[in-house]
Amino acid sequence: MPLWQIYHPPGVFEDAESKAALAADITKIYTSVGLPPFYVVVHFNPIAPTNVYVGGTPKSFNPTPFIRIVIKHIAIRLNNDTATYRKTTGMIDNALKPHVYDKGWDCEYHVEETERRLWKFNGLIPPEHKSKEHEVWVRENKPVPYEGAYWSVEKGQY
Repeated sequence: MPLWQIYHPPGVFEDAESKAALAADITKIYTSVGLPPFYVVVHFNPIAPTNVYVGGTPKSFNPTPFIRIVIKHIAIRLNNDTATYRKTTGMIDNALKPHVYDKGWDCEYHVEETERRLWKFNGLIPPEHKSKEHEVWVRENKPVPYEGAYWSVEKGQY
């Protein structure tokens, strides 16, 4: 799953429409590479500017909103090459452009890749990307049990 944690000051992403529009553009990044929409989770976290320090200075002294985004990728690991990283950050930048960059807001983000083997949905081990079981999850847009989806402590196997 991609998990986006968006930290923003009050007055930014306050209405449901702006949140929904950004979340939809974020979701398109991942559905375009074959992930089901339900994998994509976006948290909007308002944070008082007096609780954000950049360079040792409270961000409240700067009139430009500062948005910090932490992105965690779990479902798919990126190839470890510059071209793949640039393509990925380009897709992220395109999603952020109308919602952040075009408004002149300051924004910083980073992407973490989390170990896939420590990830589950409703107790199910997510199927491998582009497997037939994965295609069922995409089609149904929800976790669906399949053979091998449960790990049994008693049997010590998948």
